[in-house]
This record gives sequence, C-alpha cells and structure tokens, in this order.
Amino acid sequence: MASVKLEDCSQTMELNVNIKDEEEEEKIGTSVSHGDHVETFPASRQQQQEDHRAKRSHHCPHCVEIFPFLSKLKAHLKIHTGEKPYSCSDCGVSFSRLDTLKTHQRIHTGEKPYYCSDCGERFSQMSSLKAHKQVHTGEKPYSCSDCGKCFSRSDTLKSHERIHTGEKPYFCSDCGKSFSRLDNLKTHERVHTGEKPYSCSDCVKCFKTSTELKVHQRTHTGERRYYCSDCAKCFKTSTELKLHQRTHTGEKPYFCSDCGKSFSRLDTLKTHERIHTGENPYSCSDCVKCFKTSTELKVHQKTHTGEKPYYCSVCGKCFKTSNELKVHQRTHTGEKPYVCSGCGKSFSHQSNLKTHQRIH
Repeated sequence: MASVKLEDCSQTMELNVNIKDEEEEEKIGTSVSHGDHVETFPASRQQQQEDHRAKRSHHCPHCVEIFPFLSKLKAHLKIHTGEKPYSCSDCGVSFSRLDTLKTHQRIHTGEKPYYCSDCGERFSQMSSLKAHKQVHTGEKPYSCSDCGKCFSRSDTLKSHERIHTGEKPYFCSDCGKSFSRLDNLKTHERVHTGEKPYSCSDCVKCFKTSTELKVHQRTHTGERRYYCSDCAKCFKTSTELKLHQRTHTGEKPYFCSDCGKSFSRLDTLKTHERIHTGENPYSCSDCVKCFKTSTELKVHQKTHTGEKPYYCSVCGKCFKTSNELKVHQRTHTGEKPYVCSGCGKSFSHQSNLKTHQRIH
C-alpha cells in the first residue's frame, strides 16, 4: 500500500485508506470465458479513467490542483515536498516522477518517437506533438474569460490565467523565488545547479533550455525567418520580432510598481526592479563581486580571463561583448541611430542622446 505524507496526520490516514481502496478498484477487470476456464483482463485505462472521474476527484491540500486518481495526486504532491527520487545516470538531475525522468533522458539519447504526419517534424513528447498539430489546424478551443485570448491547449490557458490572478504556486527551494509555471521553475533551478543539458552539435556551447539551443543554432545556419514589415529587419525568433516591433509602436506594457517606469520587455522590468530591491543574484566565482544580470556577470568574468572574442573586421580591434563591437563599428560606418525628438540631432550612442536631451 502506498502512503502520502502530509502535515496533518488525519489527512495521511485518509489518503492511505483511499489509495488502498483505489488500488483494489483498479484491479477490477473484464472476464472472458474459454469453455472450461475464465481469464480476467484489466479494464482499459481509458475506461478506468472515465469510471474514476465519474466517482470522485482528489484535491491537493497545498494548491488548487484537482486529480481524478489518488496516484496522480501522490505524484503531484512531490512538487510541494521537493522529493525527487529518480535521478538521471547521464547528468545527475533528479525528478519527482519516473515518466518525467524517461522523457528527460531523450535529451541525451536524441530519441524523438513522436512525429507529425503533416510535416514530418519529430518530438520527444506526445504532448509536444499534440500541441504542434494545432499549428496545422489553427484550432484554439480554450479562451480566457478575462481578456478573450484563445489557446490550443487547456494547460496553456491555465498558465495564462495566472497573469490575471498573479498566482505563482511553484517555489524555488534554493532562493524562494516563485513562478506561475512549473517549466519556468525548472529552468530557473539551473541557475543554481549550473546544469546546461542542451549541447550544440556544431560547437562546444551548452544551454539551459532547448529554445536557447535552437536560437543559437541559427548562428551557424544564418537562418532569420521572421521579417519586420516596417523596416525589413529579419530575426531568428518570433519573440525577437515581437520585441523589435515595439520600437516602432512605442508599446511598453510592463510597469514598475515602485516608480511607475514602463518597459517594452518583461526581462528589462525584472532587471530594473533590482534597483529597488538591491538584489544581485549573480556572483563571480573568482572574486566577491555580485551582479544584477547574468550578462553583467559574463562581461565581468572576462576581466579575469582577458577574453575579447568580438573582432572588428575593419581595424582588427577586439572587444569583450558584441554590444561593444557594435557601438565601435559606428565609428567606421558613421551610423547615428539615436535621434532627438526635440531638434532632430542624431547620435551614435544612446548615452550621448540622453545627455543631449537634458538641454531640452
């Protein structure tokens, strides 16, 4: 008999009894006669789910999740307890569920058993394939009652609704930071573990997420499939295009609750908020300095290594960051992209524009 440990002993006893009852019920199957003997076959999984869903639902005592099976509740409770008994033999990462471990191991094996019959694209998870198929059908049956936005998946709608409610049920056990989505928590945890399970087959670089890897791989292929209709610039991802388009529209949908300043990007808002909180979560392993962003830390670490990987093809000068190189190249091209709205004067540096605007 399985048990689920909760703070309230009475809850533990009740769950123990119910799990035993449910396990007995799951053994009930279908009998088939073969003349002188009878064989019993387990009822189909779908039928079991329908029967149990009709009989009862199981509420998580820690959050709003509801499950048709106590076994599903038991697996879910590990999110709250932090228990992760299943570890990957390749990279050591631990998981609360065996099926999650098996799915994770496909990162290392490269196995993608699920493929789309429409375009041939392959996936490591059935859920990813199902979500992808709706790209072809355009079906978005789940709508948000607050803003009317539609989604192809119910779990995506549920995650979206947390934007309106502000709910963040997933907590980092290392720093206490909370998240509205479990996958965001898992990605964040790699900041603490240093895990980068996604490696580029063309170079030695590794990444925390598959999305980061896909974007990086386009530096090798040169692919830029997303096109801005206002200025003809091309981008590697739809997100980059969407963020860029705000430079044309002036849209700044993210507001700081402390000072009211608005931003076009959520990550820029989060970085800004650290001015108010004083948080510097990124620390240098070579010295005692801490930084607000991982980018600042990476730039700083080059002061220890002396690395200057960005090279100017015109004059041969080297720089620590791609941004420094980009700004430097304007000395050769004469480009002045920052224009004063008050008098029309243009500048090669944004800082020079800001200094100039104080005159007005």
